[in-house]
Amino acid sequence: MRDQLLGRTAVDWDVTTGARPEHILALFEGARYENRYGTVGVPVHEGELVEVTTFRRDHRYADHRRPSSVTFTDDIGEDLVRHDFTVNAIAWGRAVGNAHEEWVDPAQGMADLHELVLRAVGDPATRFDEDALRLLRAARLAAQLGFAIEPATLAAMAQTAEAARWISAERVGAELRRMVATDAPSIAFHYLAQTGVLEHCLPELAAQIGVPQDKIPDDDLWRHTLRTLDAAAQRTPDNQRLRLTALLHDIGKPSTFADGHFIGHEVEGARMARELLGRLAFPRADIDYVSTLIANHMFNYESRWSGAAVRRFIRRVGRERVEDQLDLRACDNVGSGLAPTAGHLAELRARVGAELGANAPLELRDLALSGDDLIQELGVAPGPEMGDLLEWLLGLVIADPAQNERQNLLDMARGRLA
Repeated sequence: MRDQLLGRTAVDWDVTTGARPEHILALFEGARYENRYGTVGVPVHEGELVEVTTFRRDHRYADHRRPSSVTFTDDIGEDLVRHDFTVNAIAWGRAVGNAHEEWVDPAQGMADLHELVLRAVGDPATRFDEDALRLLRAARLAAQLGFAIEPATLAAMAQTAEAARWISAERVGAELRRMVATDAPSIAFHYLAQTGVLEHCLPELAAQIGVPQDKIPDDDLWRHTLRTLDAAAQRTPDNQRLRLTALLHDIGKPSTFADGHFIGHEVEGARMARELLGRLAFPRADIDYVSTLIANHMFNYESRWSGAAVRRFIRRVGRERVEDQLDLRACDNVGSGLAPTAGHLAELRARVGAELGANAPLELRDLALSGDDLIQELGVAPGPEMGDLLEWLLGLVIADPAQNERQNLLDMARGRLA
C-alpha cells in the first residue's frame, strides 16, 4: 500500500487475512501451505501463486532473521505492528469491529509518508535485532523513496550495527543490487557508513572511508566512490552492472596505498571484486563484467594512439564492454571533479566507434582462418600450440587488418612453425 499512497507503481502486493491456513487451503483447490508462518500459496493463473498470510504475532527472533514461533490473531492491527517500518505497516481492509473496509494504520505510517520519513515500528533497536536485514533495508528504502531516516531509528541502526554480521551473504548481495538500482544510490551507502553497518557487511567498501584522495581538496576515497556511483546512476539509468562497477572500481586502493599512490590498484581491485561478488552469490556473467572493467579502468589515452592501439584497447576490454568502459571513465571523471569528457574521452569514443563500425578483426572468430584450417593445411595438433599460434595471428591482423586473408595467414603461420 505504501507505493500506491506515494503514487508509485507497486511491484508486489502483500495479501493477508484473518482466516486460518487450513481454511484457506479448503477454499482454494491446489493451494499449498508455504511455511510455518501462516503463508498459503494460492494458484491464480497458469501455476502462478499468490501468497496469502494469516494475521499473526511473532515471538522471539533467535537467529536475527525469523521468529522462533508465531501465533495467529484475528486483528489486522496486531499483524501490522510486527512490521519493520511504519510506512510498511499500512493496510486496506477491515479492522476488528468495523463493518466496512478502510485504511488501517496503527503505527501512523501515513503521517510518515507525508513527512517523507522512515521510522521503525515501536522500539527501533528491537526491530533491527529481530531481523538484521532491516539494517540494509532501511538504507535502501531511504534511497529508493527519497526519505530521511528519523533520528531514533538512525541511532538504533548504529546501536545494533554489529547484528549485520548475521545477514547471509546472499541476502547482502540481493540488497546491494537493489541499492545500486535506486535513483540516488549514494544515499543508501552514506547511511550504512554513518551507522557503522557497512563495516560489518561490506568491509571492503568501509575500508575506503578516510583514505586520502588528492583529486578534490579535503576529499577522501569514499566520497569519490559515491560521486562516481551517482554519476553512473544518472548517466545510464538501465545499466545496473555499470553502477555496480562504479561502486567497486577503486576497491583495490586501500590495500595498495603507499606514499600517496595506489600502484596496481586496478589489478588488485579486479581480484577483490571477483572475491566479493562471488561471496555475495552474484552471477558469473556479472562478476566477469565488473572485474574486466575494473582491471582496465586506468587506461591513459593520448591522441597519438595509432589505430592498432585503439584496436588493442577494444580487444583487451571486449567489443561488448568497451562502451561501458568509456562510460565508467566518464563517471570516474565526474567523481574526481572533472568534466565527463576529460582526458580526450570524446575523441577516443569516436575512434572506438569508427573501428567497431568498420568491423575491424578483434577476436579469434574474426580471423579469416580457424583452428580446423591449421589442422588440415599445416598439421597443427589441437592444444596450447594452436592457441598460441591463433593469438599471434590475431595480433598481426589487429596491427594491420589488411593481413586478414586466409592464404596470407596460412603462409605466416607456416613461416612461424618453420
